[in-house]
Amino acid sequence: MARPHPSRRILMIAYHFPPLTGSSGIQRTLQFVRHLPEFGWEPIVLTVHPRAYPNTNPDLLRDIPAHVPVIRAQAFDSARHFALAGRYPACLARPDRWISWLPAALHRGRQLIRTYRPRIIWSTYPIATAHAIGYRLHRASGLPWIADFRDPMAHEGYPEDPATWAAFKRIEEQVFSAAAGVSFTTPGALDFYRDRYPRYPGESFKLIENGYAEENFAGLDEQAAAKGPLHPGRITLLHSGIVYRNERDPTHLFQALQTLRQQDLLHPDRFILRLRAHHNGDHLRTLIDRYQLQPLVELAPPLPYREALEEMLRADGLLILQAANCNQQIPAKLYEYLRARRPLLGLTDPAGDTARTLKDMGYRHLAPLDQPEQIAPTLLTLLKDMDAGLPPGPDSEVIRRYSRRQLTRTLASWLDNLSEPPETLPPP
Repeated sequence: MARPHPSRRILMIAYHFPPLTGSSGIQRTLQFVRHLPEFGWEPIVLTVHPRAYPNTNPDLLRDIPAHVPVIRAQAFDSARHFALAGRYPACLARPDRWISWLPAALHRGRQLIRTYRPRIIWSTYPIATAHAIGYRLHRASGLPWIADFRDPMAHEGYPEDPATWAAFKRIEEQVFSAAAGVSFTTPGALDFYRDRYPRYPGESFKLIENGYAEENFAGLDEQAAAKGPLHPGRITLLHSGIVYRNERDPTHLFQALQTLRQQDLLHPDRFILRLRAHHNGDHLRTLIDRYQLQPLVELAPPLPYREALEEMLRADGLLILQAANCNQQIPAKLYEYLRARRPLLGLTDPAGDTARTLKDMGYRHLAPLDQPEQIAPTLLTLLKDMDAGLPPGPDSEVIRRYSRRQLTRTLASWLDNLSEPPETLPPP
């Protein structure tokens, strides 16, 4: 492996990376990798062998810049590779099912540090094993380390297994004993950890939200306009992405739709709700049958990423579902919804980060996810405003604030402050 010329380099440890498909977390690391060179940082990516991924698609591989080294260390998914009759030892899934990534990642990580001489290490959760790798490479090299939290780790009720919860908490404590900085995607998660670890320096906390990548939308506005609405003559409200049974349960929305239909306020020839990329399909079909919503609700299979973005642009309105048990999280697709510039219905807890962010962006058709008596009039108001020519979304200045390029600028500026070269490094 040839040794590059010295520069400001960052070793980025991430499980979620192409060719993995089906996770919004892929875009966070991928877009940092794409934009960091513009701000003076050269990324080196340490990720897993593709066999560790449950689903792959080569489409996003083309978005990795050709000059970026991507090292894929040996890793296995315990649930698929080590199971007999569907069962596998619990020790092979703590802190997560990819703990087998750790030994090879440490070996390759030390090689990369000797070869590329990075200024800083960055790891992102979930997966917890990524932070375990970051911590050990930091200890071995003396390089400063940033731990990125896309979600909180050990919190009330999660993980459910006490031993796994303890493993998460142990990694958390390593982060707050050793990391030079910690970053979060939501204000609630940042505040949660600031309260949990009050001795950790306040200036070392950083909010770097998720966002949208403008280049991913290249040409899609024109394609969407040429194809026209998803259901001409009917208003299509689209939920793009996974409908989780607990975190995004549509039961109360379905109750509201049933009420509006019974009151003759919502007609199948004028309205349809599309749930795209649904999980728990059997559960959703049971709910649709229970509330007699067959003409009003359709379930659709997943789409490739750019096709999903185009579908957002062709929808008449977009739907966010987020329960109160996720108040410190914000669905990553919210930012792609923002760029799509479509009217939006937000069903979420008013006290959570998702509701606060939607309000800050300028959206106003919001109701609690668990209160059908508020969902029904809010949906009717949205449909009425759409008929009256409601502006399609927040203004351009608000949208630009959440571009991945702008958010990478924030990360790069922070790296500049944290990455003083160490006095010593392992010999090349």
